[in-house]
Amino acid sequence: MKENLKIVVLAKQVPDTRNVGKDAMTPEGTVNRSALPAIFNPEDLNALEAAFSLKDRVAGATVLVLTMGPQRAADIIRDAMFRGADGGYLLSGREFAGSDTLATSYALSCALKKINPDIIIAGRQAIDGDTAQVGPQVAEKLGLPQVTYAEEITEIKANTLIVKRRLEHGTEVVECPVPVVITVNASAAECRPRNAKRVMTYKCALAKSEIAADPESAAAKRVASKPALQIVEWAAAEVDPDPTQLGLQGSPTKVKKIENVVFQAKEAKKLTAADSDIEALMVELIASHTLG
Repeated sequence: MKENLKIVVLAKQVPDTRNVGKDAMTPEGTVNRSALPAIFNPEDLNALEAAFSLKDRVAGATVLVLTMGPQRAADIIRDAMFRGADGGYLLSGREFAGSDTLATSYALSCALKKINPDIIIAGRQAIDGDTAQVGPQVAEKLGLPQVTYAEEITEIKANTLIVKRRLEHGTEVVECPVPVVITVNASAAECRPRNAKRVMTYKCALAKSEIAADPESAAAKRVASKPALQIVEWAAAEVDPDPTQLGLQGSPTKVKKIENVVFQAKEAKKLTAADSDIEALMVELIASHTLG
């Protein structure tokens, strides 16, 4: 594999869908992200670990994170840097608001053309949409081969990767050329924890809009003196997109309604470990066709 391998991980800050309430939707039918706690999308952490595993095996490799979102999305770039990432890119601006998977993948592909990575790794899907579409759409827009449902990159060759895929009824091993887009399953290795020394080093890493919000702060002044602490932030115009393909204007998907469904038992029975209780339960389940 080439030296100075550049790996970009596509990551997303997502609303914690375990806490969906009545204010989860805006009047326009988009997710009201300010009303929900924000977390690092779980499968993107698996993707980040896959990137770190590659970096550990290829001398001179770098891992960078690309995310699209509001200013607070810089939090997951910092989180990735605490775990071992070398830096990150934040796509942020009103033009991106309300993007569906089509508009999101278009915006990300515009940024990736500018970054020009060798390998792009993403989580299989985000928990706020569960579509698993963004990674494959990015690959199509960039004209790159793709490997989905990846569980492990088992071997690195001169110009190819050997990848184990986790499928519904087993596994499959494939060889793919580089550059490539890989989407990673939750069954892949968990991401390594934050490193205390890296937390102390990168806790002051800031994006451009965060510096502008308080340019006289100690953190902003520290970033100005240490470029390694600067998170690259791009507005829409800086990645040269077609404006009609961004945000709500470029999103044919419309969310009609979102609900928080809570299942409640209509009745409850308390059973002991006695054989008679277990036998009675089995008879009842068979009679209701729950079993058999």
